[in-house]
Amino acid sequence: MTDWDLLEAAAPSAESVAVASAALRSPDPVERDERAYPLLARWVPELAPEARLALGDELAERFDDPEIQARTFAPLVLAKLVRAGAYRPQWLAAFGRWYPAETDLRGWDPALGWLHAVAHGADLLRAFGEHPEVDPAEPLALGAARLLAPTDHVWDAMEDDRLGFALALTLTREELAEDRAVAWLDRIAEVFATGEPGPMPPFASNTLRTLRVLYLLADRGVRPDWVGGEVRALPHGEAVKQRIAEVLAIAAPYPG
Repeated sequence: MTDWDLLEAAAPSAESVAVASAALRSPDPVERDERAYPLLARWVPELAPEARLALGDELAERFDDPEIQARTFAPLVLAKLVRAGAYRPQWLAAFGRWYPAETDLRGWDPALGWLHAVAHGADLLRAFGEHPEVDPAEPLALGAARLLAPTDHVWDAMEDDRLGFALALTLTREELAEDRAVAWLDRIAEVFATGEPGPMPPFASNTLRTLRVLYLLADRGVRPDWVGGEVRALPHGEAVKQRIAEVLAIAAPYPG
C-alpha cells in the first residue's frame, strides 16, 4: 500500500516520482485522479531538468498502453512538463499518433472515473501549441484530425470547450501567419462538403460545437487559464472567424 500522506509531505525523489507515475495507470480513480495526478502536477516545477525529461519519456510511452486510463492520464502530466519548458520532438510524435486514433472517448466511467481522452489530450495539445519549439500549424492540424476522426460518441463532458480552448491558445502565437492560422480548417470544409442528408454523424456534431466555441474565443479573446488570467487576443481573429463561419455554413447555413 502506498503511503500517500508520507509522499505528499516529502520532497520529490526518483523513487517517489516512480511510485506516483505508476499509480497514474491505476484503475482506482481515487488513487489515480485524487492522489497521483495532483502530486505529480505539484512536483513538476521542483524536478531537475533531467528528471522532467525522464518522466516525459515514460509518459509518452503510455500512449501505447493497453489500459485506457493509462493512455488518458499521461497527457495531463505531460502537459505540465511541456508548459514547464521540457520538450522532446518524440513526445509530440507519440501524441500525434495517439490523439486522433483513440476510440474510447468516454468522459466518465462508473468504475474508472474520469477518462476524458479528448479533454485531457486537448490540455497537451495546448501545451504543444504554445511551446516555442513546436510549429503551431502541427497542433492545429492534430486538432482537426481529432475532430474528424470517425466515432459513435457525441461528446458530453465539455470536450468541445476544452479542445476549442486549446486551439484558441495555439492561435495566439504571434509568429503564426494569417494563411496558416486558417489553413487547418480547409480539411474540415472538405469533409463537411461530402455530407449527405440524414442523421448528423457524431463527429460532425462534435466538430460543429467545437468550432462555435472557437469562434467565440476568436471574437472575445481567450484567457490563458481555465479559471482566469488576462485576456489574449488572437492576432488573426477576424480571419479565423470568417473562415470558421464559412466552414460552419456548409453544414448549417442559417446564420447571417
